[in-house]
This record gives sequence, structure tokens and C-alpha cells, in this order.
Amino acid sequence: MSAYNIFIVEDDKWYGEILRYHISLNPDYKVSLFATGKELLDKLYLQPDLITLDFSLPDMLGDKLYQKVREVNSTVPVIMISSQENIAVAVSLLKMGVSDYLVKDDSTKDLLWNSIIRIRETQSLKKEVEELREELGQRFSFEKTMIGQSDALKRIFAMMEKASKTNINVSITGETGTGKEVVAKGIHYNSDRKKKAFVPVNMAAIPRELIESELFGYEKGAFTGAVARKIGKFEEANGGTIFLDEIAELDLAVQSKILRVLQEREVVRVGGNERINLDIRVIVATHKNLAEEVKKGTFREDLYYRIIGLPIDLPPLRDRGNDVLILAKYFADDFSKQNRMGAITILADAKNKLLQYAFPGNIRELKAIIDLAAVMCDNNEIKAGDITFSSTRKGGTFVMEGKTLREQNCEIIKQYLQKHNNDVIATARALDIGKSTIYKMMQSGELK
Repeated sequence: MSAYNIFIVEDDKWYGEILRYHISLNPDYKVSLFATGKELLDKLYLQPDLITLDFSLPDMLGDKLYQKVREVNSTVPVIMISSQENIAVAVSLLKMGVSDYLVKDDSTKDLLWNSIIRIRETQSLKKEVEELREELGQRFSFEKTMIGQSDALKRIFAMMEKASKTNINVSITGETGTGKEVVAKGIHYNSDRKKKAFVPVNMAAIPRELIESELFGYEKGAFTGAVARKIGKFEEANGGTIFLDEIAELDLAVQSKILRVLQEREVVRVGGNERINLDIRVIVATHKNLAEEVKKGTFREDLYYRIIGLPIDLPPLRDRGNDVLILAKYFADDFSKQNRMGAITILADAKNKLLQYAFPGNIRELKAIIDLAAVMCDNNEIKAGDITFSSTRKGGTFVMEGKTLREQNCEIIKQYLQKHNNDVIATARALDIGKSTIYKMMQSGELK
């Protein structure tokens, strides 16, 4: 581990040596002492990890020197040390961005020691977050975001790559369960914004009366129950990407307000007057045809042209050929790993059955099917009989479009209850689940 490089600027040589000696007791610290602001500025190219500044130096005051330091290095933490306990000066400096303000007295060296520890811990956490985001970006390489080798998927990869190289808005369309949020994340984490926030917002899941406060935030006292300021999703995504899922579900009034935010690149919190400048990338998604929604009058034409940007239309799973089997193996391997089951094999008759099915619920449905098959199969071999196409009956199969995994599980349990003449114990044994799970779902009304 390299030494933590600390610069101490102190015109009182004796006092400076005391600070240097005390801080140097930590063998991880390398401490350099300077007597003037000019000496410090001449050595800033050495990239110190932390600087302590005496407020009253012979060649300039601490606030002026701090500003000059910031012009060269905008991130290095600075601790200001003053011989006078001036609250106004301390507040002013802290507002400017200094990390701490200490008054010279007998306890200064100990306070400085503790302050350096706190600052270093904060720096370590920030570095860890950046490394995690970098790692996340690597995990989101296009070939890892979406599994498959079909020509249809390769075309999506090509569009994602084009999108990630610019800040153009992106509109993603496709049936439910085709992976629209996965594509949005893949674009963000392969772009220049990958170290900033990715903020997903499901428009369909937010009640109409709360949508504005969720998107734009609000000030304390803006309405009954607003006991503190709340940062909205747009502000939360500043510097990064906001993903507006199911954008077509918004009513026209909210659409007009979002249009204004995107045009002006600024947001005003509900109940406030401050205009917050935005630097965001916008990705939207919908399972509807936005152009058709414009024709029907349910979606604003001006907002449509503002968000359409680079359109990416995700193919349904039924149009991706052999990707069904590649994904099925991926889900089976993942399920076995998560449940420590050992390798799971999908036999030929099961593969044929999967390839003949239309998957109205797309990838989400396939995962649910494979998870259940992995539970139901014997000897870790998935046969055709272990493949169950669940939910609404239609032509001997079951359609699950728009169903959550919880809803799908309910439908599966209902099937087995019917099969076993509503015998809860026999159903629980067949599905390898606890009978209390079924009783609880009955009590909650999920199973009627």
C-alpha cells in the first residue's frame, strides 16, 4: 500500500514541526511541511492526498489559498487551522467546501489526527464505490446483459453500442418480459455516465397523485405530510441516467411537465422556487406503440419527438430461435447454483417442448418455467413432463403475459390443488413446498 501523502502548510516552524511529528507517528502517513502558500502551490503537482492550511499565512489568507488549491485540484480534502475561533469565518469556509475547521490550542494535534482518520475513511468508501461501479460496468458488457446468439439479438447489441457512445435519448419498445430494463442498464453502464447513478422509475407503479412529487421532489411544507425536503428522481439521476419505464401510462398533464423538464434541462421541486440544473441521459421504455398512442391522442406528440431519440425494438423470445435453449440452460445453471443442487440437464424432449412454445411472457416466463422444472425434475434431469406452461388456459397451454412470478406461482398451486382434489398436503408434497405456504396464501385470498 502506498503512503498517504499529507501536506501541512504552517508559517510557525515550531508548531508545524509539532504537527508533522505527531501525524508522522502513523507509519502509513508521509508528511511534508510548507511555510507559505506559494510553496504549497508550487508542489501541488505531486498530488497530495490531504492538505492542512494555516488560515493566516504571510503571503495570503487561507480562503484565497483554498480557492487557488481548488483551481489546481478540485477533489483533495483540505483542513483549515486558525489561531482565532471565528464562527463566521468557519461557517464561510465550510460552505466553500473545506473538510474541517480547527482552532489552534492544546488539543489541535489530537483533533487533527481524528479528522484525518475520518477523511481517509470517507475517501476509501468513495474509492470503493467507484471500483464497484467500474466492476458493475464490466459485468454489463453487452454479451452478458442479454444471453443469446441469434441474429435478432446481435442487431440489438449493435444498437446498444451506438447508444452508449453518445448521450442521445433512447426509447426501448418490446413486449412485456423482453428485457427492456436490462438493455437500459447495459447502455448506461457502458457509457461515460457509468460512474453516476442509474435511476429506474416504473411509471405504472406510482399512484397518479404521487407522480409529481416522486419525479420532481418537494420542499418541506409543500403539502400535508411533507415534513422534510425530498429529492426527486430527476434530481437523483443528475449526472447519470434516468430510466422511465412504461412511459405511455402517464396522463397528459404529467407528460407536459416532463416535457418542460426535458426542454429546459432543469427541475423545480413541488412547493419550491429553486431551479436545479440537470445533466441527465433519458431512456424510456414501453410495451405500447408510442406513434399509435400519439394518433389516439393519449400521448403528446411534442414529448414523443423529444424522447424518441434512438429507438430500440426488442424482439419477442419466440423470434429468437435457439436463444430459447441457451437461456433455458443459463437459468437452469443459475437455479442449481443458487440452490446447491448440482448440474441440471435439460433432456431432448424438454428442449423440443420449449422450442414449440410461443412464450407470451417472454424471458420472464421462461425463467419461471425453468425454475419450476428444476424443482419438479428427478435426478437433476428436466424432461418434457417437468415443463409446465402456466396461467390462463388457452389451447392446452397457459398464457402468462403480464404476470408476476408470485402470480405465476399461485396459478401453479391452483393447478395442483385441482389435480389433487384440493388436498393441501398432497399438493405441498407434489410441489415440494411447505403446507403452511398454501394455507397462508388461502388466508390472504390469493388462493380461492
